[in-house]
Amino acid sequence: MFADKKIWTQLPVLPANELVPLVRQWEAAGIEGVWVPQIFGLPFVTLAAAAAVTSRIKLGSGIALAFTRSPLETACSVIDLDHISDGRAVLGLGSSAQSQIEGSFGMPYGKPLAHMREIVEQVRAVIAKGHTGELQVLAGEYTTLDLSHFRLTGPARRPAIPVYLPAIFEKACEQGGEIAEGLLGHPLWTTRWIEEKVAPHLQAGLDRAGRERSAFDLNLMIFTVINEDRDAAIADARANIAFYTQSPQYLRYFKAIGFEKEAAAIQDAFARQDFAAMEAACPDEMVSAITVLGSAEEVKAQIIERARFADSITPVVPQFGMDEAKAAIYRDRIADLFFPAPI
Repeated sequence: MFADKKIWTQLPVLPANELVPLVRQWEAAGIEGVWVPQIFGLPFVTLAAAAAVTSRIKLGSGIALAFTRSPLETACSVIDLDHISDGRAVLGLGSSAQSQIEGSFGMPYGKPLAHMREIVEQVRAVIAKGHTGELQVLAGEYTTLDLSHFRLTGPARRPAIPVYLPAIFEKACEQGGEIAEGLLGHPLWTTRWIEEKVAPHLQAGLDRAGRERSAFDLNLMIFTVINEDRDAAIADARANIAFYTQSPQYLRYFKAIGFEKEAAAIQDAFARQDFAAMEAACPDEMVSAITVLGSAEEVKAQIIERARFADSITPVVPQFGMDEAKAAIYRDRIADLFFPAPI
């Protein structure tokens, strides 16, 4: 059905007795890999647990917050994951919202594109040469690493680990094409935004670096709700879309896709911590423009259209505000429709 697209999925943090059979089932079903996002704790812990009980699937931080820890710690974490998994780690790094980084984490945000470029360079340097003793000082605008007395106990499992960067706006798409191995598409993207903004700007970044499109992976993370009852599907996705709309940084995006007024109302409600008002301000049209939803056949048709420019896809349950039992039902429906082999 989706033979030309590699299928990834998103792994939530689960107790071991639930995580182990789930990732083993997914691997047997033939998926390409799993992403673990950084919600509160680091994604590397859950990924390491998945690595220990699988042998083939890729294991991606999707995403790890790049600005909340030293680039050295990030490098060491993914080096360890790559050793544990025998070379299956993928490092997804993202900037997140300025309010979260500076507020919740108390860390500097700066200019996100320049900050991210610096972190990627420093992480890659440690992966490639952290065992040699030759790095000395990695001086940057945001972080300076004095590595003159640092040395890994041995070389990394691989001298280079694939880096994926997320994006919502055009310049981030260009930067991904220029410096990363993959772009992890934002689940807020609409089909029109991907066609008109993502595809040309990604190509511009690849062209600037003299890179071939065939050597790059555009992975679209897509909120997916498979439910014959369309109204119920919209209702189940609404809280999640409202939650993802809260950042003022995204207001320009929502203006571009026609929901500036609604997004502003959601953000005002979030500032008051009025979560009921956030949902009330998120109309059906906004939910259905972003989320792929409906019957299995309807979802299949929408995914085929949205993923025309993609190399891989990650259908995910919009599970913020959704209880785990319902989220599990939706994950099973995604598996039935998308996974190469039946579970």
